Formats: sequence, structure tokens, C-alpha cells
Amino acid sequence: MSDDPNCVQRHAPKDTDESVVTKGAHGLANVVVYVSVGAPDEGQVPTQAVTVEQKGCRYVPHVVVLHTGQEVKVVNNDQTLHNVHPMARENRQWNKSQPPGSAPISERFDNPEFIPVKCNVHPWMRAYFAVIKTSHFDLTKNDGAFSLPNLPPGKYTITAWHEEYGIQNADVTISGNETKQLSFTFKAKPE
Repeated sequence: MSDDPNCVQRHAPKDTDESVVTKGAHGLANVVVYVSVGAPDEGQVPTQAVTVEQKGCRYVPHVVVLHTGQEVKVVNNDQTLHNVHPMARENRQWNKSQPPGSAPISERFDNPEFIPVKCNVHPWMRAYFAVIKTSHFDLTKNDGAFSLPNLPPGKYTITAWHEEYGIQNADVTISGNETKQLSFTFKAKPE
């Protein structure tokens, strides 16, 4: 966290890079794991908004997942001006200032896309909006674990996305109430 509660320093606070968060040798956080083909709920948009906070000059959480058409609310909990700039390619791009104490910014995205988000005022503030067409998803924790419960029988493509390490896919067939074990292995890029 920033030592400066107003975030007015010229350089990033220590430990602001959240692009690769690991635990031990086998856990990778912030991997979006979702049903990319065969999802039984593509048209069912959740009514509850997804909330992102600007807190300590960071976006919290670093990665949020939302269904196409679902509302995302961005709240400024800091005592300084921020701006929210999703750099979309498949959706409308916008860039909105958010003074301290202002109302949440509320937006929706109509097309699936992994959208990098930045604050132009504080360049170390970065996040991702993962916009997908299903509610069958999970975001890995620090230990890399994920779960996609309650999938009915069928054939699915499960996709794992990470901001630094890219995309992997796996095909899965569920014939009943069995539990399938699935893992993805991402390899660090050479420096």
C-alpha cells in the first residue's frame, strides 16, 4: 500500500505490480477460468453489479470478471482524484475522472473481451475487466485453485486466461454428477 494516503507521490508505491501473484511453486492467482464453449447460461445476465474499488492507489480487486451486459461499478475510496480508463477494443472505450467522494462510475460492456484498465493520474494503477458470456467462471486464488460447480452434463471448452501468460483451453465432457480434475500449467516468460 502507499505510505501517502493522498497518493500524490511521483513514483509507484512499493509492491504495486500485481500482474503475477504466486504462492509456492504451483499457485498462480488472478487466472480467469471459464466455460468458453457450451455454457448453458450465455443469455442470463446477472442483475447484481460487480464492484471495483480504488483503494490505496490500487484497483481492488486487480482482476474482476463480469458477464456481458452486467453492470460494473467503480468506487473511489481514496482522498485524491483518480480516473478510470478501460482500454477496450471490442467495446466502447471511455475515460472518466473520479474525484474523492464522488458517486460510483457505472458502466456495462456488450462484447466479450479482456480489458486492461489504467488510471492516467497514477500510472502504476492497473487492473483488468474480464468480460465473458457466462456465469460459469472462477478466478484463481494465490494457490491456483478453481472450481466450476453445477455444470450440467455436456461437452465444454474450459479456458484459462492470465494477463501475462496468455490463454489455454481444455475440452471436457461431463456425463453425470462426477467431479473432473483439470489443471493448467503456465510457464514464465524468459526475461
